[in-house]
Amino acid sequence: MSRLLAIAAAQLGPIPRTSSRGEVLSRLIELLRQAANRNCQLVVFPECALTPFFPHWWIDDQAEIDSYFETELPNPETQPLFDEAARLKVGFCLGYAELVCDGEQTRRFNSTVLVERDGRIVGHYRKVHLPGHCEHRPGNPFQNLERRYFEPGDLGFRVFSAFGAKVGMLICNDRRWPESYRMLGLQGCELVLMGYNTPRHYPEYPETDRLADFHHRLSLQAGAYQNGMWVVAAAKAGNEEGVDQIGGSMIVAPSGEVVAESTTLRDELVVHQCDLDACQTYKQGVFNPRSRHPEHYGMITQNIEQ
Repeated sequence: MSRLLAIAAAQLGPIPRTSSRGEVLSRLIELLRQAANRNCQLVVFPECALTPFFPHWWIDDQAEIDSYFETELPNPETQPLFDEAARLKVGFCLGYAELVCDGEQTRRFNSTVLVERDGRIVGHYRKVHLPGHCEHRPGNPFQNLERRYFEPGDLGFRVFSAFGAKVGMLICNDRRWPESYRMLGLQGCELVLMGYNTPRHYPEYPETDRLADFHHRLSLQAGAYQNGMWVVAAAKAGNEEGVDQIGGSMIVAPSGEVVAESTTLRDELVVHQCDLDACQTYKQGVFNPRSRHPEHYGMITQNIEQ
């Protein structure tokens, strides 16, 4: 018998800067309920899903910056989401900004957690590939300050046993790097879950603006096919505080085919029943491990100046 898992990519429309955590949580819970009504077992929410995407603004006040972070999950504000998931028996993957107090050191990560159908956190990932810049660029229409507000993830690319599958997580810019998928694929990963906030305009390289949707699809489809994995990607979409963000939430099969895709820039569910056993055609057939020759791949892990 096939191993079937019904999954929803839960796209979010814009989150206004004036929105409270409670207002955002209500939207997430509503999407979770809709997914349960469609017999989904797993819901994937976007990157930094609890707040607007604050790295698009220059903020001087550290207290204001930290107001966008969570010091623990679940916490009193997010507990209703975990409780509702357990009641509905629907798991989820949630992106958030994570603040960690490590002795006298405070660390900040762009993170995501994987929550099983009983409400337990069973996986944790911190974004490795941070895009953007640290300095203020007032001439730009918006900022891309992830390198200012976060540090690179320190948990590596881990695979978790959950939902009857081998599950990995990525966040936004990670999806553009083939190494991200490869690290998961080499561990037998069958299902990759990710959220993203992707502007349509690239201030430093505007010639790529027309390719924003194409590059997004290309990255997901190549990663899925070349590693024989399902890929589920959920967007924060639409015009958020003046920043136009792509939609394109989608589910990609191990064949590289897009099997379900969003049609709006608003809150929307993208649903597909994924056959996890379909991975084997590509893991054992097209990309049989016997054909790999890692003795010739050493340059990939060398720190070569470009």
